[in-house]
Amino acid sequence: MTRRTAFFSDELCFWHSAGMHALILPVGGWVQPPNAASFAESPDSKRRLKSLLDVSGLGRQLSSPVARPADEADLLRVHPAHYLERFKALSEAGGGELGPQAPIGPGTYEIARLSAGMAIAAVDAVLKGEADNAYALSRPPGHHCLADQAMGFCFLANIPVAIEAAKARHGLGRVAVIDWDVHHGNGTQSIYATRADVLTISLHQENCYPPGYSGAEDRGEGAGAGFNLNIPLPAGSGHEAYLHAMQRIVLPALERFAPELIVVACGFDANAVDPLARMLLHSDSYRAMTALLREAAERHCGGRLVMVHEGGYAEAYVPFCGLAVIEELAGVRTAVQDPLLELLHLQQPGAAHRRFLLQHLDTLAVQLG
Repeated sequence: MTRRTAFFSDELCFWHSAGMHALILPVGGWVQPPNAASFAESPDSKRRLKSLLDVSGLGRQLSSPVARPADEADLLRVHPAHYLERFKALSEAGGGELGPQAPIGPGTYEIARLSAGMAIAAVDAVLKGEADNAYALSRPPGHHCLADQAMGFCFLANIPVAIEAAKARHGLGRVAVIDWDVHHGNGTQSIYATRADVLTISLHQENCYPPGYSGAEDRGEGAGAGFNLNIPLPAGSGHEAYLHAMQRIVLPALERFAPELIVVACGFDANAVDPLARMLLHSDSYRAMTALLREAAERHCGGRLVMVHEGGYAEAYVPFCGLAVIEELAGVRTAVQDPLLELLHLQQPGAAHRRFLLQHLDTLAVQLG
């Protein structure tokens, strides 16, 4: 069954530049300059995803509305004025380090406003009934950004900005945020730690980023106690472990919470060839997780499901994972074949490792339930 999927992208978002880096290391001292632009959070994986949508023909089957940048009122619902002023001033001065692992260049402030604006527009399109679901190809990403602190390539909290805009404009109530980026969604967690109207769930590689952070003990605070769930997965977790986590922990949590909207922090850096993580997912993993959440959205909130792009740094492979997600959203299969899929199926964890992972998740499900 085909569905109306809105896809938001803008070439300007690919123009954010963090300056000269080798992966995540600023060039200088003992760090040799790369042969080409090689900052991990480069536009290449996102631009190649958009190109694959176009060349496959899938892009013609999506609506492609134009988003406007988030305005000051949108941003101030989440970020204090002093932080926005500092961000804007540094951007206008030519860039620099806005926070830990958060380098910016000239114009990044305006580009980040557009990235957040695409998340707002994607949520709006679904809530207004203009689309059944939506995908925002947002860049820069947002899930590490605290209310008053940039970090981890993130400068504005795209998803909270979009949620708070929807609450102000549409009277939106309960929202579930599922973050399957391989790095912990610490920014979203922090912003909603004391809130009971937003359920935050992060599936991430244990101790990966922020470095040394697991998070299973962080369940929210005050009125938000119990509305934040962390699912730290050991390095080397693969397709079966992620699907088990979805079925044993994520879906039951959604059943209890009964959201009016599901938003996914859609990072692709748990794929098996990503340079910034050590997980073993492939395009079929992302397709299957999308199917589970699409079905959950149909049960709980009239199918209202929004994907907001986050990380994913394997520029050659992210497009195949992203295409699988958007095919599942739209109910369309193209002729594109994942060239690594057979190999990555063969590289999944062995039986003993799988038993350990599933037992770990079953124990965690009891603790979080």
